[in-house]
Amino acid sequence: MTLERRIAAAFCMDAAAWARHTNPWSGWTRVPALPLLALAIWSRAWLGWWALVPMAVLLAWLWVNPRLFPPPRDETAWMTRGVLGERLWLARDETPVPAHHRRAPNILSAIGATGVLLAIGGLAMRAGWIVIAGVAVAMLAKLWFIDRMVWLHQDMTKEGE
Repeated sequence: MTLERRIAAAFCMDAAAWARHTNPWSGWTRVPALPLLALAIWSRAWLGWWALVPMAVLLAWLWVNPRLFPPPRDETAWMTRGVLGERLWLARDETPVPAHHRRAPNILSAIGATGVLLAIGGLAMRAGWIVIAGVAVAMLAKLWFIDRMVWLHQDMTKEGE
């Protein structure tokens, strides 16, 4: 089982949740989660322990979000195809992905993780520019990752032929 599939399992992502998560509203409303989480953590400077409230709300949102929206009417939206491609990527140990799709997602995930670590360091040091840089790197890597998943979905489903 891939690491990504284990993470999805930890979020209790069953087939119904994945079907709902392919709704573009689900994907796009998750995009601001990282900057908002960084802001919630940063707010400990003026909210103290009350900063745990927005953190908890955001974490709850990340769990509820894939279950909140109905499945999309079609699969034409970029975000929908990205999530469908992500499912294919998660199952790559059972259904191999084409060779030209094997490297970039891992590199982009590593870049994204580096951005998250940079943001965590910035939050620990209360260095705003480091937090902003880390969040920007992580978000750009994630969006590029989704774009690669659209391409993966297109190649594996022979979309457009």
